[in-house]
Amino acid sequence: MAKLNMVKALNLALFQEMERDGDVLVLGEDVGVDGGVFRVTDDLQRTYGSQRVIDSPLAEAAIIGTAVGMALYGLKPVCEIQFSGFAFQCFHQIENHCAQGRFHIPMVIRMPYGGGVRALEHHSESEEQFYAHIPGLKMVIPSGPRTARALLAAAIRDPDPVIFFEAKSLYHAAKEEVPDESESLPIGRAQTVREGDALTLIAYGAMLRVALEAADVLRDEDGVGVEVIDLLTVSPLDRDALVRSVKKTGRAVVVHEAPRSFGPGAEIAASIMDGAFLSLEAPVRRVAAHDVPFVGFAREKANVPDVPRVVAAVRETLAF
Repeated sequence: MAKLNMVKALNLALFQEMERDGDVLVLGEDVGVDGGVFRVTDDLQRTYGSQRVIDSPLAEAAIIGTAVGMALYGLKPVCEIQFSGFAFQCFHQIENHCAQGRFHIPMVIRMPYGGGVRALEHHSESEEQFYAHIPGLKMVIPSGPRTARALLAAAIRDPDPVIFFEAKSLYHAAKEEVPDESESLPIGRAQTVREGDALTLIAYGAMLRVALEAADVLRDEDGVGVEVIDLLTVSPLDRDALVRSVKKTGRAVVVHEAPRSFGPGAEIAASIMDGAFLSLEAPVRRVAAHDVPFVGFAREKANVPDVPRVVAAVRETLAF
């Protein structure tokens, strides 16, 4: 095993999948010689050539529209949108064509998302709720290097379109041991990353680290064991894992960077109500970004959920 950050883990997944399957190709702005704005595609063009690692014009709609045609004819394009805030320029291609489901469209759309780097507007938003709401799309958000590598491999092998969000704040945040041999994780399956019996804390992407730090504070200061679930896939949602955990703990708090209103936390809470209502001892609480436009350099600290906000929500839920 090698210790890799998320950028290197994603790069390894792309190398291995392109080696494994000659139909896999990469398409996007600056993905070739420059290796992408975050260097996730570094050295791919030097290894596989410009016919399989394609530098596109600055035209998001053209990237996705071209990739749909490639996928319909048997290729497996992995598209990169430089920042998720730019994807609205191609949202019509994703919703109208990728997700319609008359044919298998094996393609992946990778996008950096979220705060943590104090970037300008259109560079820090969390818009996973838009894609999770569309039937026909899968919405995947890894939480670290190893899950990123394994889930990207699974997404590339999937016969249907996958939206793959990468928290830019995690790109260089930490290193994890990643096996040399290829591995994949099932899409649509959550992981319990910490066992507990007092409350279920649900998070994904960059918010998993916040949830784990909050669980440490609650253990050390309050003496309570919080169960932490890493969702990994927003759609399809692993409702069974959520219900199973809440039936054990009786309480739940959901954490995400997307705005609170109509965000993934609402669907998660509804799923818990549907499957574990009689086990609940308190309302399901949501800790999320506020319902305001996200301007990273000006409002990021006040907007992105942090450990104190999560700890406060858990304590209120436990005291209900």
